[in-house]
Amino acid sequence: MKPTRLLLIWLAVLLAIGIVLGALRALDIPIPSSLLSINWGLLLALLALAILDAIRLKRLPSPRVKRQMPGSLALGRWSEVRLDVEHGFAQPLNVQIFDHVPDGLDFEHLPLSVELQPGQQSQIGYRLRPLKRGHFTFEHCEINLPSPMGLWCGKRLLHRIDHTRVYPDFARLHSGQLLAVDNWLSQLGVRQRQRRGQGQEFHQLREFREGDSLRQIDWKATARHRTPIAREYGDERDQQIIFLLDCGRRMRSQDGELSHFDHALNACLLLAYTALRQGDAVGLSTFASDQPRYLAPTKGSGQLNVLLNTVYDLDSSQRPADYQTVANQLLARQKRRALVVLVTNLRDEDDEELLTAVKRLGQQHRVLVASLCEERLDSLRHGQVQTLTDALAYCGTVEYLNARDELHERLRANGILVLNVRPQQLGAQLLTQYLHWKKAGAM
Repeated sequence: MKPTRLLLIWLAVLLAIGIVLGALRALDIPIPSSLLSINWGLLLALLALAILDAIRLKRLPSPRVKRQMPGSLALGRWSEVRLDVEHGFAQPLNVQIFDHVPDGLDFEHLPLSVELQPGQQSQIGYRLRPLKRGHFTFEHCEINLPSPMGLWCGKRLLHRIDHTRVYPDFARLHSGQLLAVDNWLSQLGVRQRQRRGQGQEFHQLREFREGDSLRQIDWKATARHRTPIAREYGDERDQQIIFLLDCGRRMRSQDGELSHFDHALNACLLLAYTALRQGDAVGLSTFASDQPRYLAPTKGSGQLNVLLNTVYDLDSSQRPADYQTVANQLLARQKRRALVVLVTNLRDEDDEELLTAVKRLGQQHRVLVASLCEERLDSLRHGQVQTLTDALAYCGTVEYLNARDELHERLRANGILVLNVRPQQLGAQLLTQYLHWKKAGAM
């Protein structure tokens, strides 16, 4: 509880009058003695009113607040939170409200001021923007409640618990980019097609033909039609895609508002959406993470929601990338041939370890390595060199980039496709390469 401006003004006025009267008395200037008595009386009266007003404020019930917010938020996207406020007083009430927003969420338009009418519910709102993914809990809402006489302002901390989840920025994809992807697929002529053959998925019944095996005969249908009827199966043309996502320290670089890790997640989700629409199965395996995640490849539109719930609270760590371990784990889990998309940030020290791991994966799977590059390095390489510090930074950058380019060339020489892209371009590059392979039937 703290004094309001009204109480401070009254105190200042009465104290100023008291100081003036005291100064006049010290200078032996004659003044009526009743003025001092009146001033002291007003001070005592103000003190009594302040104590009475404080007691009445303590007894006032707190207004009721209900928070309305989305159950899920998109990273970096503004959303609105609504607060429903009402009270049981007989007169209007002006209050200030501040919602305690968890760390990791940015906000606008707080605190809020609102005039509450008796018997009515007032609705106010503020904007919220997540700065990181994960699970967030709203616990308290603070209200500054004025006293009946307006001399005090009391802070009430209301216990209001709500939960929300922050997912990768998939809202941007839903708002237009996914539609553009669908149009792109149509223009390229990429369609999900099934070829008749000896696969595992039943396609139709037809008359028995020369060259069919006896295992294809449907004996019940043959008995009904009194002629040999064979089962025809759809050839298994669906592919499996597995993302190997680096969650280590090298993915913590940040260009703009999003880290390289968040850009990588968005790119994987975009490719996963497209692949699932094409009938392919999508899975995920993380490495260099504090909490490793593995999601077996599955097809169907529901897999995208499973993927989102698997990675929404995933974050990068301080761990180094161990390519040998992740390769051994994937080879043990994934027996069927798949497209393995390794998303990382290659460094020159990864030379032998990475080559060995990727070669082993390439013996059983098709491997695509997506290596993220920092925009800062490009700016240093193309910047002006005017001082010794600039020269040292330029030479170090060029040497580092040359070493990484050499590693990329060694991977390509071993039949591994390498994409050296900026984080913002990763989604488009992955999607272009996937569609190229899909249209050519090379997956």
